[in-house]
Amino acid sequence: MDLRIEGRKAIVCASSDGLGRACAQSLAAAGCELVINGRRREKLEETAAALRESTGARVTTVVADVATPEGRNALFAACQEPDILVNNAGGPPKKDFRELTPEDWSRAIDANFLAAVATITHCVDGMMARGFGRIVNVTSMTSVRPFINLDLSNATRLGLTGFVAGVSRQVAARNVTINNLLPGSFATERAKALGGDVQKISAAIPAGRYGDPAEFGDTCAFLCSASAAYITGQNILIDGGFCMNTL
Repeated sequence: MDLRIEGRKAIVCASSDGLGRACAQSLAAAGCELVINGRRREKLEETAAALRESTGARVTTVVADVATPEGRNALFAACQEPDILVNNAGGPPKKDFRELTPEDWSRAIDANFLAAVATITHCVDGMMARGFGRIVNVTSMTSVRPFINLDLSNATRLGLTGFVAGVSRQVAARNVTINNLLPGSFATERAKALGGDVQKISAAIPAGRYGDPAEFGDTCAFLCSASAAYITGQNILIDGGFCMNTL
């Protein structure tokens, strides 16, 4: 399927590994020019080289922490007029709510809520003026099925969901869409960090397995496509059927 985004400029945050890298891979394969981001230069450059080799895409790297204003400024200096923005950030640590400090909350809010609010706010007017924009926020299935000891993620993801619910409706008439992708269990380093019995978790997923990051990346790329113009303000679960929802 031709996604009709060849030549579009895309920023993919936190894309040196995991689901962010998968999104970058799929957008590169669709012909986008990429700005990818991470905090580890060696890993980021390794990813960029792999993307260039596998897709022939033009890839610019920005070593920065997007949770900081300086990091976001660096991203937008590298891509001043993005057509596509994929917001992504590492999930907050697993911790009992009684042990959470104000510093824990501040870091989680900055990384998983305020950073995305800032990048969206920065991009939407330019996208509206140009008549095309696609924003995808990588959040979590904790938005609809909160997990014990992931309270930082539960709360910040819901905050971003509420923000997007209102803003997406204000920009839709100018062919700018904003959607949230809610991953379940995928075979990534994040899944390893959270621990758990892979076999037991897989058995609880109707699909019977962890997700392949490439499946997530392709879904993200479709949401960024010209064909997805009528999808906006949505929270799209990609979890192998784990969450028992009707809507």
